[in-house]
Amino acid sequence: NMISDFFFQIVGLKKLPRSGWKIKLGLTDSESVAEHSYMMSVMAMILTDLKNLNSEKVIKMSILHDWAESKIGDFMPDEIGYDKKSELENYAMIEILETLPEQIKTQYESLWNEFLERDTPEARLVHELDKLEMALQAKIYEKDVEPERIKPFIISAVEQIIDPDVKKVLVDILK
Repeated sequence: NMISDFFFQIVGLKKLPRSGWKIKLGLTDSESVAEHSYMMSVMAMILTDLKNLNSEKVIKMSILHDWAESKIGDFMPDEIGYDKKSELENYAMIEILETLPEQIKTQYESLWNEFLERDTPEARLVHELDKLEMALQAKIYEKDVEPERIKPFIISAVEQIIDPDVKKVLVDILK
C-alpha cells in the first residue's frame, strides 16, 4: 500500500533532530523536526483564527513544509547553500508525494509550491511561523547555553517576521 509507505517515510521526522540546535548550540538532545512542525501547526491554528485566514491551508502547509527532510535530512542553508538546499528539497518532495493517490498528490503539490513562492498571505504566514517557532524554542534553550549563542536565532526571527500579529507574539516571547 502506497499510503503506508508514505507514513513510514514521514514518521522518520519524529526521530530527526533539528540540525541548527545540534550544530550551532551543540545540544545532543534537541527537538525533532516533527516536534517543530507540530508546534508550528498549533501556532497556525491560533493565528489563522485570530486573523481570519484559511486555517486548513495554513495548518496543512505547516505540517507538510518539512516533509522533504524525511528523505534528505535537515540541512542548514549555510552548510550546502540556499539554492542547493531548495533543489534537494524540491526533488525529495516530488518523490515523497509520488507515493500518494493522484487526487491528494496534486493538492499537496500545489500547497508546497504556494509555500515556496510566498505569493499568498497564507504562505507568507507559514514562513513567519517557522521563524516564530524557532524563536520560542530558542528562548526555551536559552537556559541551557550562553545567551550569545542564542542571539543569531533571535536576530533571524526579528528580521524576518513582519506581520504585525506575529510580531506582537514574537515580542511577548522574547520578553
